[in-house]
Amino acid sequence: MDTTLLLKGLLIGFSIAAPVGPIGALCIRRTLANGRAAGLVSGLGAATADAIYGCIAGFGLTFISSLLISQQLWLKLIGGAFLCYLGVRTLLARPSAQAANASGAGLLGAYASTFFLTLTNPTTILSFLAVFAGLGLASAAGSYGAAGLLVLGVFIGSALWWLLLSGGVGLLRARVTPATLVWVNRVSGIIILLFGVGALASLFIG
Repeated sequence: MDTTLLLKGLLIGFSIAAPVGPIGALCIRRTLANGRAAGLVSGLGAATADAIYGCIAGFGLTFISSLLISQQLWLKLIGGAFLCYLGVRTLLARPSAQAANASGAGLLGAYASTFFLTLTNPTTILSFLAVFAGLGLASAAGSYGAAGLLVLGVFIGSALWWLLLSGGVGLLRARVTPATLVWVNRVSGIIILLFGVGALASLFIG
């Protein structure tokens, strides 16, 4: 087992997941509102999508990556519209007096929404293609085993970031009052909404 490839994949997954964007804002808000499990599961949805894009880049699936890039207009439209919907919904969300633990259905919805959002972001596949190519990891030298290790590393690295984020935010949850959560909802909602508007605006600007 080539641990070097696994570590490289881990670093790639961690570094691509780490910048705080709409998924990060959503994860923070869900952790504060519904607990660490909701925040972590939200992050794992994004990590799964990262692993899929890492798989496309690592196994050299150029047909799929070309198809996704060629359809980025529709991906931006769908992803941007969904971000706007989530942003408005978060902005208007009313916090309960006590943060409730997310149910099984709630956790599944949290996972599915972030998985969908990450998958409809065309810049994600471009990021993975650029990083893999830049590090000479494209197609992993034709080895399926090596490519598999890279993809596993990407998932572990991405999941590790979401574990650290949800765990860190979860430590602050006991100090969060309903009034604080109102502002968390507003700030998170505005951030997510701005990303959605930006994605939709890029259709006309670009």
